[in-house]
Order: sequence, then structure tokens, then C-alpha cells
Amino acid sequence: MNDASDKQTQDSHSRPTRILVSTYAYNEHVKIEKTIQRIFDAQLETKIPNSYIEVILADDGSTDDFPLQLQKKYPFTLLRKDQNRGIGHSIRAVIRYGLENNFDVLVVMAGNNKDEPLEIPRLVEPIISGKADFVQGARYLPGGNYGAMPLYRRIATQFIHPWYVWLLTGCKLHDTTNGFRAIRLSIFRSPQFQLEQPWLDRYAMEYYILYHVLTGGFRWCEVPVTKIYPPRELGYTKIPPIRGWWEILSPLLKLKLGLKR
Repeated sequence: MNDASDKQTQDSHSRPTRILVSTYAYNEHVKIEKTIQRIFDAQLETKIPNSYIEVILADDGSTDDFPLQLQKKYPFTLLRKDQNRGIGHSIRAVIRYGLENNFDVLVVMAGNNKDEPLEIPRLVEPIISGKADFVQGARYLPGGNYGAMPLYRRIATQFIHPWYVWLLTGCKLHDTTNGFRAIRLSIFRSPQFQLEQPWLDRYAMEYYILYHVLTGGFRWCEVPVTKIYPPRELGYTKIPPIRGWWEILSPLLKLKLGLKR
């Protein structure tokens, strides 16, 4: 190996893994504050060797200035939209930011304080070690926890949706609706990911990405994670019944039938 190759190899080993930890909010108030606080309290750079961590909050047009006030307390990057455009629109903006700023790994976590930031090292390890391009957090794996989940949601997320994903992709996962994931950002340079399509602006985006990962030859795995359900008075989810469920389930069917690409 020549000197130039030696130097390139040494640089690739010494360069920190750039990890973008993203979370999302639309009028989450106390829940997004708790989420941000717990991310910084996790001190991730001390737990992930040779890493650089940036925290980014994508605010989807909240009607108050809470994210701006929160930024005065914690050094995170804020992507703030002037109107509500949807979670898919926010994820697209974060992916674009990650690629433009040379990040290696994107962590996606909820802004409603349901995910455990201390589990991020476990989530990113398969990507850093070169074993996977996409890591799905799975609350139903041994070592995971789904807390005080309502029974109807457990039936849907543990049995119905994984069966549906298996039917359309041939891949068996334990947990397909959990938004706590880690992704190697470079996969989005692949031509099958056409993220700029308007139909992906809302709930379809996450399942569009999942479908192309599972069917596109990318390496994936699951790791156990915890899902924390807040008190009922704080609300479980912003996904509306019927219409929201259809927005979650329909993208995979449309892609499978070739109705979308």
C-alpha cells in the first residue's frame, strides 16, 4: 500500500462518526422539552466512541414560540417551518440537512418523550460497525419494553402491522410502527429513494423508507428498545383514526402494486 493509501486509511479510522440525532415537534410543549433534556443528559459522545453528535429539532409549524425558547436552554439546531406541513416533510428536511453537512448516521426519535435516548448507542452500533444500513428499534424483542401501552395499540403494532409488512415485503420484523430508528445517511443517495414527492409529506414517508430498505437490498436489523407511554391526559399520539391509519398502511401497498415509486 502506498503512502497516500496509508494516509487515507488512517484518516477514515481517526475521523469521528458524525451522528445527527433528530427529533420532531408540533405543539408538543412539555413533551419536547423533556425529550431534548433527556437527549443532552444522555451525554452520547461519552458513550459512543469516536463520535460527534449534533441534535436537531424539526418544528413543524408550531403555533407558539416554545421551540425558540427551548433553544435558549440547549444547544441544538432548529429547523422551524412557518406552517404545518407534516412529519414526512420534516424528515425530508432533516435528511437533506444531514447529507449537506456530511453526517454519517441519522437517528430518528419522537418528540413526545416516548423514546429512551440512553438506547441510542445500541441503535447506532450496527451501522458504525458496518453490519447494517438501517436499524429498527423494536419494543417487542427480548430486552425491549412497551410500558403501559393500550391493549388495542399493542395488538395493532405487535401483530397486525408486522404481518402486513411481511405480506408485502417478505421480511419479518417484530416492530414496524416504532419511529425510533437509525439510518446510514448515504443510502438516500441511491436512486430508489425519491423523497421529494409531495405524497410523502405526512405519515407516508417513514413507511416509504422502510419499504425501500426492506426490498432494495440494504442491510437491516432490529435492536430492543423501550417505548414509554405518557399519562393519558398528555395524549398518546397525534395520528387520527381511520385516515391516519390508512396513511400509514397504504404506502406499502401502493409501492407493491407499482402505483407509486
